[in-house]
Amino acid sequence: MNYEFITIEGNIGAGKTTLATMLSKHFNARLVLEEFADNPFLPKFYANQQQYAFPLELFFMAERYKQLQELLLQKSMFHELTITDYLFTKSLLFAKVTLSQDEYKLYQRLFDIIQQNLILPDILVYLHAPVAKLQENIKKRQRDYEQNIPDEYLQNIQDIYLQFLKQTTLPVLFVDASKADFLQNQNHFHIILDALKKDYSAGMHHIQLI
Repeated sequence: MNYEFITIEGNIGAGKTTLATMLSKHFNARLVLEEFADNPFLPKFYANQQQYAFPLELFFMAERYKQLQELLLQKSMFHELTITDYLFTKSLLFAKVTLSQDEYKLYQRLFDIIQQNLILPDILVYLHAPVAKLQENIKKRQRDYEQNIPDEYLQNIQDIYLQFLKQTTLPVLFVDASKADFLQNQNHFHIILDALKKDYSAGMHHIQLI
């Protein structure tokens, strides 16, 4: 393993936390998971996006920053590898979808100030799945406030991620997760493990799960 910091990303329901958790156990790595359940605005947002989008995104950005600053800027005495299930840039990507133009401009100014103090991962693993697959996974995990997420919202999130991936200077493993089942199909997990044994240049590198 040539990486010290790996981030797993993807749309809502793509399987980020599952894969990050499995990788952390396999490598005995430090695991940093997004604490989405602590956001008091999340259920309200799904009920009324326009009213609660700005406080929702502000809360997420503040919590992500606090978590990454505390955990990633301090070297672990027991782990050589850190794995997270989110990229800090996620804050800006979601905000671009959910906020009005004026709100987004303000949010971006705050983001640009904050993100300078954080380190980037050595490699980004992006799980890409069609909206139908995302909805299937969302239904399976049975979080009440997620059950009525519109397809259009998931597609907008998907589109903004793809725009970001085309521009990022990070090495990206772009994983076709349309048939992914990391828990039940060990071959899928081992494809990711094998891919992480290699070094990559900046840009997207496609991985197929079969």
